[in-house]
Amino acid sequence: MSAHLDVQNLQFDRTLIERLAGNGPRYTSYPTADRFHAGFTEQDYRQVASSCFVPGVNRPLSLYVHIPFCNTICYYCGCNKIITKDTGKAEVYLQYLEKELALQRPLFAGARVEQLHFGGGTPTFLSDEQLRWLVERLRAAFPFAPDDEGEFSIEIDPRKVQPQTIQLLRELGFNRMSLGVQDFDPEVQQAVNRIQSEAETLSVLKAARECGFHSISIDLIYGLPKQTVAGFTATLDKVIAARPDRLSIYNYAHLPHLFKPQRRINEADLPSASEKLDLLSLCIDKLQAAGYCYIGMDHFALPDDELAIAQRAGTLHRNFQGYSTHDDIDLLALGVSGIGKIGHSYSQNVRTTEEYYASLDEGRLPQFRGFALQQDDVIRRDLIQQLMCEFALDFSQIRAQWQIEFQHYFADILPKLAHYQQEGLLQMGEDSLRILPRGRLLVRNIAMLFDHYLGQGQVLQRYSKTI
Repeated sequence: MSAHLDVQNLQFDRTLIERLAGNGPRYTSYPTADRFHAGFTEQDYRQVASSCFVPGVNRPLSLYVHIPFCNTICYYCGCNKIITKDTGKAEVYLQYLEKELALQRPLFAGARVEQLHFGGGTPTFLSDEQLRWLVERLRAAFPFAPDDEGEFSIEIDPRKVQPQTIQLLRELGFNRMSLGVQDFDPEVQQAVNRIQSEAETLSVLKAARECGFHSISIDLIYGLPKQTVAGFTATLDKVIAARPDRLSIYNYAHLPHLFKPQRRINEADLPSASEKLDLLSLCIDKLQAAGYCYIGMDHFALPDDELAIAQRAGTLHRNFQGYSTHDDIDLLALGVSGIGKIGHSYSQNVRTTEEYYASLDEGRLPQFRGFALQQDDVIRRDLIQQLMCEFALDFSQIRAQWQIEFQHYFADILPKLAHYQQEGLLQMGEDSLRILPRGRLLVRNIAMLFDHYLGQGQVLQRYSKTI
């Protein structure tokens, strides 16, 4: 469906947000990962993969590789990571990644890698030699799309890389990177145990541009301890001056009952809910004034960046790594805790290296849970995807694709949609639904209406705030 001309417009309505924002999923998948279960077995996974990938038929594939190691801990982090300074642990881990790759590769006949993402942890915990070794193994296992077609990205900690590593990454085929910054304010950095100078960050960004990376993103977080409007204004000014192609500005979710490192954060230092909205409003005002387009959720991009172009064209996609320019393609995840999506199924690997190594030593794939989608799940996933990426639904397209009448199939949520229409979040007619600029920050709230599983045992407080 073609995106509306005003799709990248955004309005910040504090009163509306304060009244409606709550907790909810981020919808990097539907159903969400908390619905995955052990009843989806390795045999189920193998059957799905073999039915999707058949010899002689080319099929695009996305690869995600999880590198769990960090040599220092950031108190805000909720990622699956291992804190260590022992680089020998990475060497062992790589050998097991190779074992998993050997088990997975026969299941993916005809696959061509069009996306690659190294996440973590800190992928550049690996040495230059280890990075080269790993990429060579991946490229030996699968054919890769050429540089001008593929989307090959890596997460970078600017404190841990030298310019020669950036050059190596480009030589290995990476053409996109995201730089973790969070905040340049020294007091905030001290409070979250991430000391990182502006010079370190800018030197990496400069090296990436000189090496010809297609797109460079900077990650920031608002709502961290000790953050103030004045301090974050200074950070935003420095980042905007550096002119990254993309920005991700995440809302810090303080969930110390789920993430132990967050227990080291002094809750008295956290901004209030009102102060967090001040920070969000500041971000929106500054980025829009600087010419950045709102993509969705926490993402902004320059108008000529591929994300902004894809959104205007109606070809934007959302997956476990955020927003993507590529269509909805199968995802093979390698490494501990990795979540893959093959056909109409999800699968997740075990979360610890001990379990991961034990499974592979026994010649078993290291998955521990998954989910096989039914037709209703696939329909709802498609609609949630459209809402998150295009802020709109076309009922005639839904009718043609799924042979359902929107108003009949979703009759139970029509009153709730009507309520959101009265609130000014959306506009719904006989043939379409469109999220209005003042409702786009609350897109998760609207998507939640289509979630069949919410309320079936989940506690909403386990999710992050929708704003």
